[in-house]
Amino acid sequence: MLEQKNPRSKYRLKRQSLPEALADSLRERILNGEFKEGEPLVQEAIAAEYECSRMPVREAFRQLEAAGLIVSKIHKGAVVTTLPSEQIMELFELRAMLECDILTYALSRMTDHHLNISEQILEQLEDAYHKRDIAKVGALNWEFHRSLYVPADRIQTLALIQGINVQTDRYIRLQLLLTSAFEEAEQDHRQILKLCRSHDPSVIEFMRGHIIRAGHNLLDALHARKVSGTVA
Repeated sequence: MLEQKNPRSKYRLKRQSLPEALADSLRERILNGEFKEGEPLVQEAIAAEYECSRMPVREAFRQLEAAGLIVSKIHKGAVVTTLPSEQIMELFELRAMLECDILTYALSRMTDHHLNISEQILEQLEDAYHKRDIAKVGALNWEFHRSLYVPADRIQTLALIQGINVQTDRYIRLQLLLTSAFEEAEQDHRQILKLCRSHDPSVIEFMRGHIIRAGHNLLDALHARKVSGTVA
């Protein structure tokens, strides 16, 4: 176990295994857009930046590749993944399919305790929306969704959903930055929680629309940015 204490280092690591701490830090830098799609991650440079050897960096890279955030390429090393628009939409469609399925199981099992936890997370998420804190929005968005699915007690499905959410997180953050769709997301989440409190089965289709709409809005925003960039 190791904790980085060097005050000169810009990226300080929490007390956990070094490869895990590196993976967590690099994951956040990818998700917040500091490392762009297609950008190479050089082991030697990362090791120097975090003042560690290359061995934990290699292990961190393996974790990031397993999460679908980087890919190893011949003669290029590790590169931040780039997804074509149809694959981005496929991820949102997978989310909709799996999340609506697990929510079906969770809905009848939700207790006041479960819903109060969701309420607390949603309040934190709304605060992050108002502060335009994109990093917190990304993490709390997943925590809110996850809190609704926990009552289903479907561990494997939840693990699959979490993996997909890791890949879509950066696109959700990008969508919010490009479209400023904070108010729409906030309203959707409030409605989802309201329907869950009533154990209203219509929440399933509402959730499906919420996820698919986010995917289409993102692709529209990406297309507009591409066209704008071309014109410029």
